[in-house]
Amino acid sequence: MSLKRFRRLSLCFLTIFLWASSAFPAKKDGEILVSAAISLKDAFGEISRLYLKRSGIRVRLNLSSSGLLQRQIEAGAPVDVFASAGMKQMDALETGNFLLSGTRAVFAGNRLVLVCPTGAKLAPHSFEELAGSGISRLAIGNPKTVPAGQYAEQALKNMALWDFLESRLVPAETVRQALDYVAREEVDAGIVYASDVPVARGKAFIAAEAPRGAHDPILYPIAVIKGTDAPLEAGAFIDLVLDGSGQAIMKKYGFLSVREP
Repeated sequence: MSLKRFRRLSLCFLTIFLWASSAFPAKKDGEILVSAAISLKDAFGEISRLYLKRSGIRVRLNLSSSGLLQRQIEAGAPVDVFASAGMKQMDALETGNFLLSGTRAVFAGNRLVLVCPTGAKLAPHSFEELAGSGISRLAIGNPKTVPAGQYAEQALKNMALWDFLESRLVPAETVRQALDYVAREEVDAGIVYASDVPVARGKAFIAAEAPRGAHDPILYPIAVIKGTDAPLEAGAFIDLVLDGSGQAIMKKYGFLSVREP
């Protein structure tokens, strides 16, 4: 590696580290920090309120794309719990020895859907129809950092649609941003999670669901981050997400259950 390239990479890593550190002020007493995929915003908001009521401990939610949250943790952000919208990001943290052993669990599933603006004239009835629908702008999460975008890319490639649609894709930094593009009619359609659609408040609708087997199962893992100063409190939050009360909340917000009854 050239010295110039080494310096560029070093500066890049330093920038990420400093940004991650500055984004996380010191935690207050009686508080845990939960970094969660943006698609969990509403469900985890309610679970956090229930956790506060039961334990007296406040949950500070840090919401973004799973890939960005992963990088923050790797850069040293003082996170207690990580909840990802994809297995890939959690796998990377486990490989890097960032997870507290024995705390990882899968707590929810989801569905990948094609959405269109309400009243759209071009509304494909299936993913396959994207090839001949006249859709010129299709929003998906950035596959580099957004699990929903990674699932979308996988589905489109498995259906031999990627090469045809790649030039029409509008990447978003989160799955909620992709949905927002659709709701504001800035794109003709988007690929998001089914649980996100109600957030559009009637400005977008589900036109089709990705065919079974077109992508890997959409599973949400959660774990305590190694080095937390509140392992018991972090573990108790995960227990709540996994128990009947937490699972009922997840179902309320459109997530699929993956827990045994």
